[in-house]
Amino acid sequence: MPVSQLTLLSESPLQVAHSGCVLMRRATRDPFAIFIESGRVALGIAAVTDDPEKVLEHQLGVVEGPGWLEVNTAVLDLPSAVDAVAETDVSLRRVPLQQFRASLTGNSQGALAVLTDIARAYRRQTDLAVSRLAKDAEARCAEWLLQHAESNDIGVCSVRLQQRKRLIAAQLGIAPETLSRVLRHLRERSLISGSGRVVNLVDPGGLRSLAGV
Repeated sequence: MPVSQLTLLSESPLQVAHSGCVLMRRATRDPFAIFIESGRVALGIAAVTDDPEKVLEHQLGVVEGPGWLEVNTAVLDLPSAVDAVAETDVSLRRVPLQQFRASLTGNSQGALAVLTDIARAYRRQTDLAVSRLAKDAEARCAEWLLQHAESNDIGVCSVRLQQRKRLIAAQLGIAPETLSRVLRHLRERSLISGSGRVVNLVDPGGLRSLAGV
């Protein structure tokens, strides 16, 4: 760990979060980078229930201290991709996000670029896993279209389907028949147009609403 980060940690007070405490909320931007000194934190998607024994509906991973909690979120300055819940009593330190990001500039430009690339790759994998668990087929498809859209010279957003539909369906975790049906429904709702290799995004705002982004 860089000396600058060790200094930040030493200046941040040690806190204790008890088992069951929510440390991060999905789609929420936290003003702190969280370092877990000891204990275990579960990552996943929060359950929509009043049952105190079932905090997470789907668990995607675990972080055990010592280590940073969802460090890719802090590196990229993005909202959290997952919910984080203490599985045991946890000792932690909260470092102001701006100070954490400033500490990264102490690395060489090459090392910082590698760190950022790794964080982006991890984030893409996490977003994909969360999307498959938390969103239905239409929402996943809408999100994929938005991520792959490009604007032409006259401002029309479109996606060129360079892969076979079965490969795109596999990325979305659905059957090719389901993908075809979803695209048909999106056309019927006037959210997209086109039936060949090019899909025009007629209503990007409606797609974003559908995708929940």
